[in-house]
Amino acid sequence: MERDMDVATRARMIEWLKTEVVDQVSRLFKAMWDGSAVRITDALAGLVAGVYILGRRLGVSYRDLDDALADKLAKLKQEGHQLEDQYRDLSALEEHIRKR
Repeated sequence: MERDMDVATRARMIEWLKTEVVDQVSRLFKAMWDGSAVRITDALAGLVAGVYILGRRLGVSYRDLDDALADKLAKLKQEGHQLEDQYRDLSALEEHIRKR
């Protein structure tokens, strides 16, 4: 019975975190509409935090998520992603992550 309660609690937490991620996307879109740099930054920070915590609740460590992000950036660069070709955004993010 106790194990069932733990599973149910974990499932509820994951569902709540999913709604938090969606809420942060909504906040981001509203902030972009308003043109508020402070609110955009806050929503982006909330979104990143929510994704990391959701990943952890799903069994993905922060380190594994960081590694997967680095791998994804390298793959996108290799494929000639438009953001890399035009703006070098992927390289800039890759360098930022490496310096942390």
